[in-house]
Amino acid sequence: MAPRRSPLLTFSSMELQSAESSTVFLILAPHPSLLYVLVDFHLLTLRQPIIFLIHLVVSYTLTFMALSALIVCLARDPGPANAPPSRLEGADGEGEEVGLREALMPDNDFSSPGKWCRKCWAPRAERTHHCSICNRCILKMDHHCPWIGAKCIGHRTYPAFVHFLCCITLLSLYVAVLAIHALWYAFNNPFAVHEFTPVHELGLAFAGCIFSLLVGSFAAYHIYLTSTNQTTLENITPFMLLRHLPPLPRSGHSLSDPPLEPELSFAQRRIVKDAHGQIFLYDVGFRKNWAQVFGWRRKYGWLHRLWCGGASLGDGKTFPRNPRSEGMLAKLAKELVKVDSDR
Repeated sequence: MAPRRSPLLTFSSMELQSAESSTVFLILAPHPSLLYVLVDFHLLTLRQPIIFLIHLVVSYTLTFMALSALIVCLARDPGPANAPPSRLEGADGEGEEVGLREALMPDNDFSSPGKWCRKCWAPRAERTHHCSICNRCILKMDHHCPWIGAKCIGHRTYPAFVHFLCCITLLSLYVAVLAIHALWYAFNNPFAVHEFTPVHELGLAFAGCIFSLLVGSFAAYHIYLTSTNQTTLENITPFMLLRHLPPLPRSGHSLSDPPLEPELSFAQRRIVKDAHGQIFLYDVGFRKNWAQVFGWRRKYGWLHRLWCGGASLGDGKTFPRNPRSEGMLAKLAKELVKVDSDR
């Protein structure tokens, strides 16, 4: 007798398929109206076949690029933190196994906070976080995205995710400008266009503006994160800095080493939040930050990045640090201890 499938697993699978279908539907839904406007306005009304072909190629190229990036996000593992070496290989084909042998090595202190995942019961690399929804650790986890197949965005899918956002934003802007131009012509020449064409143009203009604002804001945010070498979790969680503080003095305060968020006073929380806006642990400069996320080593590697985003370079386990961050963290630790000792 075949085992019965859990209702929870069935519901999760249906939810995942619904999210994927909704995203693809939102991308493809405006295209019938877009084709109608292009044919009626540029071919039949203005009789501009060259302009028609240019708009057709640009709009569908952006669409295919967005769908290619979406496929990468859906099909590729975001970052298997504790997988075999063959699955941990980066873009340069180099990878290292993370296992019990490394956990027992004396030069790796896995007892320190952030080095060991108590849920996966396995070593946790730098910038790796445990996703409670996926129930696994993700290399350089950015966030869990319900619109991208209910999957996490991590080291191996982050460039494709940013590429997807940028393509959708550019496509929305392009469609909005094209529709507004055609709508303006229809208002000035009401008898020269078909009576149903302005309806399609108005819908395209409205949808294009809305998606440009919504998706464009996310794209701009992730461009900022890439420029400062942050993840979404690192940007919205100021108290993550506490795990990177240098060792505190053994006496003269009541803080843990490193301090825990619940034991901080209001003044100490304010100090951490203010420092969070100034300390960028992995910011090594604008160009190096972008090269770390979108760089390539192979000849003509930029073509792959331009088409679907791809994956970040490296193994996703070690990252260069901002050389000024150590001094800023030491200053933060002194301020926290001073406020605690004055209470």
